[in-house]
Amino acid sequence: DARVRGWFLLDSYLPTFFLTGAYLLCIWLGNKFMKDRPPFSLRAHLIVYNLGITLLSLYMLIELILATWEGGYNLQCQNLHSAGEADIRVAKVLWWYYFSKVIEFMDTIFFVLRKKSSQITFLHVYHHATMFNIWWCVLNWIPCGQSFFGPTLNSFIHVLMYSYYGLSVIPSMRKYLWWKKYLTQAQLLQFLLTIVHTLSAAVKPCGFPFGCLMFQSSYMATLVILFINFYIKTYRKAPSRTATKETPVTTEIKNGFHKDYFAAANGFLNDKKAQ
Repeated sequence: DARVRGWFLLDSYLPTFFLTGAYLLCIWLGNKFMKDRPPFSLRAHLIVYNLGITLLSLYMLIELILATWEGGYNLQCQNLHSAGEADIRVAKVLWWYYFSKVIEFMDTIFFVLRKKSSQITFLHVYHHATMFNIWWCVLNWIPCGQSFFGPTLNSFIHVLMYSYYGLSVIPSMRKYLWWKKYLTQAQLLQFLLTIVHTLSAAVKPCGFPFGCLMFQSSYMATLVILFINFYIKTYRKAPSRTATKETPVTTEIKNGFHKDYFAAANGFLNDKKAQ
């Protein structure tokens, strides 16, 4: 798209490709490096990091709502060129959305440094690595129009998610963070809503590329499957009688956190992290 020509990281795919490769390499080498070393304590770093992502997500959410409202976007289907300056405004926000995906690689790096290798699941790595690359393509070919909906929902979810993660770092806040299960349900709902919104433009076209709609729907379907699997394993697995009898409530405190608390961000607790 000529409107994004010259924007940082977009003119060539190589930076995105190499940053993704560096991300995967850091996971592999980082786990080897940390194997015989004690985990790092990164509490202050995590507070700042999660606060930063929360504020960035809030900015993207507000700006996308204002830009699409200004441009009179059609919720059912919106093409790439009819909103004029509002399309440019949407594209600028979506560039930040793309760039935020490389920032979020730090989620995994924190897991590595804290030796939380059980948190580095296929879902976690797949989601982080693919989103950054997919959004490079989105910004180059479909940087506005129908592309606005998924990032708007996801920015809202990320405001909740990274707020949760940031608060979970503070011990006094743990007792208030009972809503992790509902956060995962909200994530699943956003994927389903994005699929419905994407397919609505295929059923009643408005000029948005059909192939892009099919690709996005298919990708979102993979996330739905993986997140449902995560949800079942995390919330539907009843503890065995033996485990209940043998594990007293006060045991297995690690870094000031009990293992049976909700899953906290960036490797602070032992449950799997939702994306």
